[in-house]
Amino acid sequence: MAFFIDARGSLPRMAGANEARKGVMSMGLDGPVDLFKPKPGPLERIGSTEDAIQTTEEDARAMSRRIHIFDTTLRDGEQVPGAKLNKRQKLEIAEQLAKLGVDVIEAGFPCSSPEDLQAVKAVAEQLKGPVIAGLARAVESDIDQAWEAVRNAERPRIHVFLGTSDIHIQKKLKRDRDSILEMGAEAVRYAKKYCEDVEYSTEDGSRSEFEFLCRVVDAAIQAGATVINIPDTVGYAVPEEFGALIRRLRESVPALDKVTLSVHCHNDLGLGVANSLAAVRNGADQVECTINGVGERAGNASLEEIVMNLKTRTSFYEAHTGINTTEIYRTSRMVSRLMNIPVQPNKAIVGSNAFAHSSGVHQDGILKDRSTYEIMRPEDLGIHRHTLVLTARSGRAALRHMLIGIGYELPDDKFERVYHRFVNVADRKKEITAEDLSTIVEIELTKVTETFTLGSLQIMSGNTMVPLASVTLLKDGVEMTDAAAGNGPINAVFNCIDRIVDHQGILRDYDLKAVTMGKDALGEAMVRVEINGSIYSGIGTSPDIIEASARAYINAFNRFFANSH
Repeated sequence: MAFFIDARGSLPRMAGANEARKGVMSMGLDGPVDLFKPKPGPLERIGSTEDAIQTTEEDARAMSRRIHIFDTTLRDGEQVPGAKLNKRQKLEIAEQLAKLGVDVIEAGFPCSSPEDLQAVKAVAEQLKGPVIAGLARAVESDIDQAWEAVRNAERPRIHVFLGTSDIHIQKKLKRDRDSILEMGAEAVRYAKKYCEDVEYSTEDGSRSEFEFLCRVVDAAIQAGATVINIPDTVGYAVPEEFGALIRRLRESVPALDKVTLSVHCHNDLGLGVANSLAAVRNGADQVECTINGVGERAGNASLEEIVMNLKTRTSFYEAHTGINTTEIYRTSRMVSRLMNIPVQPNKAIVGSNAFAHSSGVHQDGILKDRSTYEIMRPEDLGIHRHTLVLTARSGRAALRHMLIGIGYELPDDKFERVYHRFVNVADRKKEITAEDLSTIVEIELTKVTETFTLGSLQIMSGNTMVPLASVTLLKDGVEMTDAAAGNGPINAVFNCIDRIVDHQGILRDYDLKAVTMGKDALGEAMVRVEINGSIYSGIGTSPDIIEASARAYINAFNRFFANSH
């Protein structure tokens, strides 16, 4: 079945059988046009080798449009409960996003809290390269704070949003269309006094009445907006209608040719990426997305999926990005760890199974020619396979050599931190693989300020006794030891930590997995802990799963203490 938008811009109607067979059509200025029929050309070839399957990248890029990637991991992505980032963590992710090559970083929502304003300000002041955007509602106080946060950026942007659907206008804003039209235009004019680059978002644009949406877009452009964003705020759209909406807007609002047309799609129906790509196919210049698709509810359109679609099928979309794809995997892992949001194994592009082949037929094909069952190379994503292993006897030189081999060139102070953690793990593992080392590096370099560190722990447990734990934590070099019982060894450790830090933690989520292979694999524990009414995430690794759990629980408390000061 296909969906259509009629000439009045009403909600989609279902196509009949005859219409469905004709493809998805849009009413253009000169009559119906096929929206999604592929445009085959000399660049797209079908064959049995990798070169024949994929377009020649240089030729495809030369003939395609440049799509801007707007990353909102630090704003929309951070709205996941328990994923709150402090200033230092936002800076770390922002620096990695710059290495990744994103065009715009939406660093936060400055009016939401003084802490977020300071975090956005720090990103704006310290980061070079990408545009740094701060979000604001269409009110002067929000815009003032957004400008205060981004004013020192090399390339600042104020991002203003206001609902345009009747649902938002009537139910949330309690206004009428005319007042929304003027309110939005006035907000753009006010922001323009501060900043040349102003983005205007029509919140819930995909559910807005089309003629009114056109009026809002045109008014915002006349007021000085440089970017117009059309969000699918609640993930309601389907690709056919969303692509048609973007094309119709371009046809109906000539002023859009003078600005950047952006889209922002949510994933409530699992169509965030598909809708974003349909928009690109129909004239969008910018795509707003997040690493790993993180975001509230079902999340946002996934950056890595959008980017690799455009890279793998450049000739089809006639579009490309400026993303350094070899940084995708590292960025994904960093965001996963700092937000404590695991990446599902079957996640496209960055999931642990993305390049795993278990079927005998598939394995046979891969051995003969990788292009039989792989349309992307792991190396293009920064996934490296190394056979070199380290042991407890490996020195600093060998460690540094392997770190460079997997993409980590660390300054001396960070290298020493990694080295000491490596020695600690290597004393209990026979061999340290590249995967082990990547985990060690990422954990060690993404730590929050440590109020407490783990000194030691002892466990007494069995199926015929009450589990007992004794834990020693260090605070400012002073040892603090206590003991507690629990309904299991991990629960006993957590109870003990609660006693030492003098706060009651309520465990809301607990996840344990092996992050490397073998009987002596590194275990990774992820927790979400409610402390004083707020959720804090924590992560810890160790060959000992009880120690990994203890480190994760302490990590959550350290996040609490860091945010409390």
